[in-house]
Amino acid sequence: MSHTIIRQRMDLSSFRLLVIALAFGTLVSGCTSSSSSSVRVVDRNNAAAAKRPVVTSGQYVVRPGDTLFSIAFRYGWDYKELAARNGIGAPYTIRPGQTIRFGSDNGGGSRVVTSTSPSSKTTVTRRPAGTPAPAKSGAGDSVATAPVTPAAPVQVPASERSAGGWAWPANGVLIGKFASNGSLNKGIDIAGDLGQPVFAASDGSVVYAGSGLRGYGELVIIKHSDTYVSAYGHNRRLLVREGQQVKVGQTIAEMGSTGTDRVKLHFEIRRQGKPVDPLQFLPRR
Repeated sequence: MSHTIIRQRMDLSSFRLLVIALAFGTLVSGCTSSSSSSVRVVDRNNAAAAKRPVVTSGQYVVRPGDTLFSIAFRYGWDYKELAARNGIGAPYTIRPGQTIRFGSDNGGGSRVVTSTSPSSKTTVTRRPAGTPAPAKSGAGDSVATAPVTPAAPVQVPASERSAGGWAWPANGVLIGKFASNGSLNKGIDIAGDLGQPVFAASDGSVVYAGSGLRGYGELVIIKHSDTYVSAYGHNRRLLVREGQQVKVGQTIAEMGSTGTDRVKLHFEIRRQGKPVDPLQFLPRR
């Protein structure tokens, strides 16, 4: 009798453990499935967002603060080709209200969309799916430029420059690399401290200094030649102005987190409008 009771209790206990084990296994399986599903969704979203084609049709109406260089940079064009397409000669001056065409068909039948901001009315055309939209112009887009005389150029030793004359734009840890497979990262990311100096990577002329390009925060674009431009994004404060000549190693901005979630410098080099890997041009560290 006593053996039967003990056996029944053991069977009941084993059954309870089996039920708990099965329930726990289901929970773990559910969590794992949810996690892997979440990862797959993120990957799909990134892949879709990475496919951002060069705009080859439609038109853009110039707004205050735009430059031909910033428009070309935003839509993946070489500034010379965009200027030639629109009959704009050097020094590539454009004015608000002017139409910049990306195709040879006077807009290609694209639908014109009009939006109104507190300060002005802007008209742009529909862009191909996935193309970044231009940031709105408004009081919140004011650029933090220095009211003082820019810092004097610094002589960068030859040992700190590459054979092509390029130097690192900031000191810090490399936290993001260029990817040639259509990734969103069209340059490199360098982590640093808020307010630390950002340097011109090569001699050139500032062709854009502002915050009008979505995703770049306070941005500086430097033209180095008819072939190359470089871009410096997410700054806290800009120390140069458009049209200013700069030398390699000259401080052009203070590192910040505008347009992103952490303090870092986003740095790009573009050859004839197309992003290239900056690490191929910078000296080895």
